[in-house]
Amino acid sequence: MSFPKYYTLPQKLGMYGLKLVAWAVLAFLMIPILVIIPLSFNVEPYFSFTPGMMALDPDAYSLKWYTEFITDDKWQLAIRNSFFIGLCATVIATVLGTLAAIGLSNPVMPFQRLIMAMLLSPMIVPLIITAAGMYFFYTKLGLSGSYLGVIIAHAALGTPFVIITVNAALAGFDFSLMRASMGLGATPTYTFFKIIMPLIRPGVISGALFAFVTSFDEVVVILFLAGPEQRTIPREMFSGLREQISPTILAVAVLLVALSAMMLFTLEYLRARGERIRTGSY
Repeated sequence: MSFPKYYTLPQKLGMYGLKLVAWAVLAFLMIPILVIIPLSFNVEPYFSFTPGMMALDPDAYSLKWYTEFITDDKWQLAIRNSFFIGLCATVIATVLGTLAAIGLSNPVMPFQRLIMAMLLSPMIVPLIITAAGMYFFYTKLGLSGSYLGVIIAHAALGTPFVIITVNAALAGFDFSLMRASMGLGATPTYTFFKIIMPLIRPGVISGALFAFVTSFDEVVVILFLAGPEQRTIPREMFSGLREQISPTILAVAVLLVALSAMMLFTLEYLRARGERIRTGSY
């Protein structure tokens, strides 16, 4: 690490200490996640390293748990449900969140703070309370134990994330562009798709990814609202920990970590792209 010539010894030691603390925090966060990767290849049905694994014996490693995840009927149903519910909830949350963010970003919108607080409340209220309220409300409407009920519930949880990301994308938006488009005779629909949407597209996509991850990883609402046919991957993992412990859960966790990492890189790319659009540097 190179320092400016005017740095004193305490300043250099402080920079080294800061770097050490940063690496220590990173290790504290990442080691519990990374340790499941080798455990998922354990040939034995254990959640610990066997002597063969510690000795790097090839016979101690296997893909059997990944194979079980792919071929087992229960996991197949969970995979289909997770993607179906997640994609449907993402579409609803993205549409509603984008429209809400555009409306709330308009300076003439009354009660902006109050409405924003209400729309973001699913992020603030403890999830167990939200899930319990949804259960009693959806039961009266006949939506409990149905795909529609789970999709609407997940859309409600994902919408605040879309609002936040789109609202951030609209922070530097010049509304005179919209007024100029309307003044030149463009329809509101044309103005939205040709003027507004190209500028906020990175924020919309980022919000959609957050909404999808929220739905894909959610388990509390599923426990309250889902029936036997709506079991998702997190619900199946929860059942596996309580009812029948199987290293298949570790294989699923590794795949979910890989999926989350890909989405993280996508979000970072979109963030950088959005920054380039706002600054005009391509």
